[in-house]
Amino acid sequence: MKRRLILLRHGKSDWHAGAATDHARPLNPRGRRDAPRVAAELVARKWVPSHVWSSDAARTRETYMLMAPSFNPSPEAVFDNALYLGDLEAIRKRLSSVGDECTTAMLVGHNPGWEEAASILSGRDVSMTTCNAVLLSIKAARWSEALAMDDSWKLVEHIQPRRLK
Repeated sequence: MKRRLILLRHGKSDWHAGAATDHARPLNPRGRRDAPRVAAELVARKWVPSHVWSSDAARTRETYMLMAPSFNPSPEAVFDNALYLGDLEAIRKRLSSVGDECTTAMLVGHNPGWEEAASILSGRDVSMTTCNAVLLSIKAARWSEALAMDDSWKLVEHIQPRRLK
């Protein structure tokens, strides 16, 4: 069975919003514009997640909430502090609880962890600017099996808002 993983970096955040902490920083207008565009592109490519996990930071929450209406059905996201500034190990831990009936999962997070995870899983150097989605796939019977295979995932597509029409 094919397992598909979408690693999505949050939209562009607003450094001048007056947020009390990095965790509370919201999206800026470009981030709010890009999130639904990337969601529409995922739908057009038939990469609609059935399960979504996200960092619980304001900018990742807002990114997913702007994307969710594009997905039909729209999966409920689980917002998890362990993914805030998380890395591949945090991703593995989160996905270890995914039921094997799930074929497409999406995780919304931050750099440098997402960039590093995409690079390790695909065995390629992946650069993820804001609101980039990296689509990875692998043939594996179980998520636990798939997650153990570094550099064996296929980098199917790298969606960048600046390259969308």
